[in-house]
Amino acid sequence: MAHPKSKSAPKKPSPTLSRDQALHFYHQMLKIRLFEEQVNQLYLGAKMPGLAHLYIGQEAVAVGVCEALRRDDYITSTHRGHGHCLAKGAAVDKMFAELLGKAPGYCRGKGGSVGGSAGIATGAAMSAKMRGSDQVAVCFFGEGALGQGLLYEVMNMASLWKLPVIYVCENNQYNEYTNYRETTAGEVGARAEAFGIHTETIEGQDVQLVHAKSLTLVERARRGEGPAFLHCKTYRFHGHHVGDVDRSYYRAKKEEEEWKSKRDPVKLLAEWLQKSEMADGKLLDQIENEIATHIKEAVSFAINAPYPELDEVNQHVYA
Repeated sequence: MAHPKSKSAPKKPSPTLSRDQALHFYHQMLKIRLFEEQVNQLYLGAKMPGLAHLYIGQEAVAVGVCEALRRDDYITSTHRGHGHCLAKGAAVDKMFAELLGKAPGYCRGKGGSVGGSAGIATGAAMSAKMRGSDQVAVCFFGEGALGQGLLYEVMNMASLWKLPVIYVCENNQYNEYTNYRETTAGEVGARAEAFGIHTETIEGQDVQLVHAKSLTLVERARRGEGPAFLHCKTYRFHGHHVGDVDRSYYRAKKEEEEWKSKRDPVKLLAEWLQKSEMADGKLLDQIENEIATHIKEAVSFAINAPYPELDEVNQHVYA
């Protein structure tokens, strides 16, 4: 990845963000980007069974939010969840092993997309409050979930009982193959506000902004002030899934190129680091090379790892 200076670079950063923090954010975001690019290659090379939903373009949301959390805080994710897991600290070798259906994976190669995360996150927040553990739960979901009744049921509960949960709506503009404006009436934030939930709408491509807002909302939740709703405007650079290659029938190529050239969260942070004289192109290239090497080793580990034993087929199954 080239690291040229650009007129589109953000303004001088907040003095509260240290050089170490900024470089760590960059490392995390780039790790997610390179991981997902490799996932796509595994699919194209017929090494990965099934499909994957890439997080490329949305990295600032996962990193900005998860860096505001403690290790013992909870997150729930979606079908587009690799970035959330990596941002929360998941190991890339176990992640690749899981995607390839191998035994060393986090779910021993038997995981998959799970719905109902809004209910799970709210339940985790309720548990934290009942135990007095000072933990916070974050529910990541796409704007498509705004059409699901479960979300409104649990937001109502969270507001009534002042649960420490933050609902992070990653609005990547499309409910699979339909622009969200064609399916979502009114303003996104108004849906949470109807329950008396504190709501913020922000630019989701700016990791510093996402992090700053998340810190405020997390600390608010820890103080017992109840749930919050964070609406992050973002964009998925690839298709709904890895097989969604020709997207011309539902979104314009020009739109994609504009987001990639002007609103790429990884590039924006790289430009910001250089403009702030916290890093130069040489350092950023070094970081990228180190991550790429780590990714390569993790893929090799996963490819050579064993599959689960056949007698495990009925284990860890809930009906």
